[in-house]
Amino acid sequence: MDNAPTGAAPAPDAVGLAEAARVWLRIGCLGFGGPAGQIALMHAELVERRRWISEARFLHALNYCMLLPGPEAQQLAIYIGWLMHGTAGGVIAGVLFVLPGAAIVLALSALYAAYGSLPAMSALFFGLKAAVLALVVQALLRIARRALQEHALRAIAVVAFVAIHALHVPFPLVVLGAALVGLAGQRLWPRGVASPSSVVPLDGGDCLVDRYIAQGRQVATPRSAVRSMRVLATWGTLWLAPVLAVGVICGRNSVYAQLGTFFSGAAVVTFGGAYAVLAYVAQRAVDSYGWLGAGEMIDGLALAETTPGPLILVLQFVGYIAAYRAPGELPPLAAGLIGALLTSWVTFVPSFLWILLGAPHLEALRGNRHVQAALSAITAAVVGVILNLTLWFALRTLFGEVDSASLGPFAIDFPRWRSVQPAALVLTLAALLATFRYRLGVAWTLPGCAVLGLGWGALD
Repeated sequence: MDNAPTGAAPAPDAVGLAEAARVWLRIGCLGFGGPAGQIALMHAELVERRRWISEARFLHALNYCMLLPGPEAQQLAIYIGWLMHGTAGGVIAGVLFVLPGAAIVLALSALYAAYGSLPAMSALFFGLKAAVLALVVQALLRIARRALQEHALRAIAVVAFVAIHALHVPFPLVVLGAALVGLAGQRLWPRGVASPSSVVPLDGGDCLVDRYIAQGRQVATPRSAVRSMRVLATWGTLWLAPVLAVGVICGRNSVYAQLGTFFSGAAVVTFGGAYAVLAYVAQRAVDSYGWLGAGEMIDGLALAETTPGPLILVLQFVGYIAAYRAPGELPPLAAGLIGALLTSWVTFVPSFLWILLGAPHLEALRGNRHVQAALSAITAAVVGVILNLTLWFALRTLFGEVDSASLGPFAIDFPRWRSVQPAALVLTLAALLATFRYRLGVAWTLPGCAVLGLGWGALD
């Protein structure tokens, strides 16, 4: 069965590793707009334009990447690269997907650390914060419309929001609870927890990867215990060796050891994609470690929004600022570089481990209704987490002071209304209008708000 889009060219007979690398570099350079934009770009390039992979298998890979901790867009690139060219293809896809944006964010982080206090730089990021808030709201609504198609799923989202915002339940427990609810619901009430969008058809069409698999020519290595142990040893060592090295060389209490340990832990527990990661990291980096302020965290998110690559590259900004301000015996610039690179390493290397270790097993689970039900419930819980992130950003963008009040077991953040920032409110309303009324994309909204921020700063 051929499901090719109308007017699409036929699937190629073969694609070499060099050609695939050029395409992955192109995707890495053009991947603006956060995970939604990057996934849409990969779909357009790989499913519609080039027909390397079918719609069914693309959605299957995406669904399972959403179950994993870390950046789902990069994991999707690794997965597709692995399907096409084995381990080498997965590594090339994952590296090139991140590399252009990482280089740009590193340069912008250095400029921010050196000149972020200048009036022009402050005004620029003042405008960008408003655009970021509008984009986060847009992401929330987009994911909610897709994920919450059943009443039970909407209830899971609400419970997840209350649990993480008011009860401060750890995110891994929220995800685990949602998965268990999904599995139980599949047995007791299948239609209540199976979102229609999560059901993946199994026919692949005449696409390159699917043709390889149908003909027994799949280049990816099949499941085996020996291979799994080899992958675990190789990528586990690559992941943790730098963390152990900085702990030995710089001391366990150094900022470098803290960065390596914290972000390695985040790579394990931050399920649900980039926005869920940010909800977890932002609160810990600001409130627990004090590496940077809430406004600076939003500035870092604005940097990541304006550059290609995964939105989670904001963590590289956090690592740079944290090490730059506590350099120890190193010059601040060198310390920031080490902090940024270490943070990026322990953030992205685990994605290679998760995919290269689990992809053969994930392929064997295509069409498993129990796993699909768990996925639907987890995705619903992630909507509640993104709502928490949206509220956290909104309060700290629009108000100068935010307090917390305890009501029994609940601890709720609320603003001091007299600290409202009129300029931020006006710019945010303008960004929301541009995004929802006029449907302007990130390429227009972010620069427009940046210019308005600079203008406002000039008049102030």
